[in-house]
Amino acid sequence: MAEYKLLLPSMGEGVMEATIITWLFNEGDNVKEDDSVVEIATDKVDSDVPTPVSGKIVKILKQKDEVAKVGEAIAILEIEGEGTASEEVKTEAPAATTPDADTLKTIEQPLQPAASTVEFSGDLYLSPLVKSIAQQEKISETELKSIKGSGLEGRITKEDILAYVSNRGSQPVQQTAPVQAASTPQPAPSAPAATIPVSAGDEIIPMDRMRKIIAENMVKAKQIAPHVTSFIETDVTNVVKWRNKNKAVFEKREGEKLTFMPIFVKAVVKAIQDFPMINVSINGENIIKKKNINIGMATALPDGNLIVPVIKNADQLSLSGLAKAINDLAYRARNKKLRPEDTQGATYTISNVGSFGNLMGTPIIPQPQVAILAIGAIVKKPAVLETADGDVIAIRNLMFMSHSYDHRVVDGSLGGMMLKHVHDYLENWDLNTEI
Repeated sequence: MAEYKLLLPSMGEGVMEATIITWLFNEGDNVKEDDSVVEIATDKVDSDVPTPVSGKIVKILKQKDEVAKVGEAIAILEIEGEGTASEEVKTEAPAATTPDADTLKTIEQPLQPAASTVEFSGDLYLSPLVKSIAQQEKISETELKSIKGSGLEGRITKEDILAYVSNRGSQPVQQTAPVQAASTPQPAPSAPAATIPVSAGDEIIPMDRMRKIIAENMVKAKQIAPHVTSFIETDVTNVVKWRNKNKAVFEKREGEKLTFMPIFVKAVVKAIQDFPMINVSINGENIIKKKNINIGMATALPDGNLIVPVIKNADQLSLSGLAKAINDLAYRARNKKLRPEDTQGATYTISNVGSFGNLMGTPIIPQPQVAILAIGAIVKKPAVLETADGDVIAIRNLMFMSHSYDHRVVDGSLGGMMLKHVHDYLENWDLNTEI
C-alpha cells in the first residue's frame, strides 16, 4: 500500500487559504474517487474538496477551524500501490456548496488600487476564521494592521491573532491611524451598537458567517455611496404576450423555462449601451469605465441569505443565451454549486423584488458598482390608452421599476434617462422578436 497526500486545491484567483469547516469522513473511513471529503470556507465561497483517488483516510492533518494554505496537505490516504505520493496533483477547483458571504465582498467593497502591497484602502485580507475571532474580540482594523502576520505574504493566521488576544491586555493599543490610499473614499465610523434588552421567551439566533458579512457590506455600501432613487411605471403588456406565445415552444426546444428575466436583462444591456457611464466604478477621484457588461443577478438562497451570480458579457448573448445563462446560474446558486468566478466581476446589478410579490423596492448599490435596478411585480390594472379615436381605458400589465444610483458620479439626469430607456425598450417590445 502507498500513502497519498490530499492537498488543498487552487480555488481561483486571490484565494490563498481556506478554513476547515467539517470533515465528511473520519480517520479509517474508505473514500472513492471524486467523493467530497471535507467542507472548507474561503473568502470567496464555501466549497467541498473532492479526493482525486480512492483509498482509506489514515490521518487528518488539518482539524476543524484550522487554516490550510493552497497546496498544503490536509489529509493522508492509503491507496493501492507502493511508496508515497507526495507530489502535488492538479485538481479542478471544487464546486461551491454553501455560498460564503465573502462572495459578496468582491462586489461590495471599494475598488482597490491594482498591485498595491503597502497602502491599505479597504479591508485586510482575513480568512473567515481570523475575521470571526477579530469580530468576537472587537479588534479594530488599526489593531489588526499592527499585528505582524506569519502567513503567506504576511497574512494574519489563527495563531497570530490568538497570540495577540492573549497579550492584548498587557500592551498598549497602537493609536496611529492606518495608512490609507488618499484616493479611496473611507466609510464614516459607525456608532457603537446599543444594548438591546432581551425579554423572557425571546429567541437569540446567532448570525451565520454569510449573514455577518452581508450586514457588514450593506452598511459599508450605504456609508460609501450617497444613494438616489428614481421610479417609473412601465406597461409590459407586450412582454407578457410575447412570453406567453413563446414559453411553450422554448421549453419544448431547449428543455428549460422561459422567464421574464432574460427580457429585463436584454433591455438593461441596451440601456447601458446607450448610457455607458452607468457601467462604471469609482476609484478615489478616478472613474473606471468598464469595457464589459456583466450583469449581477441578486438571488435569494433557501437559507434566507443572498448571493449575486454574474452573467458575464451579457451584451454578447442572444435572448436564448441569456435565458440559459440565467437558468443555469439560478439553479446552481440555489443548489450550492456556484464556483468563485460565478460571483465576480459584476458591473451592474438587477434585483427582481417582484418575484416576492413586491410592487417596488430600493435596493442597496453593491460596491464598487454605481447603480442597481429593482423590478417589481407585474400587475393587471386599468390604464388610459391613447388611440386614433381618443383615449380609452383598458386592462394592461403594469410594473414598477426603481433605479438606485451613486450620486457621486450619477446625477438625476443620467440615472433617470437610463431608467426611461429601460422603460421604453420594455413598453415597445416587438411581438415578433425571435427567441
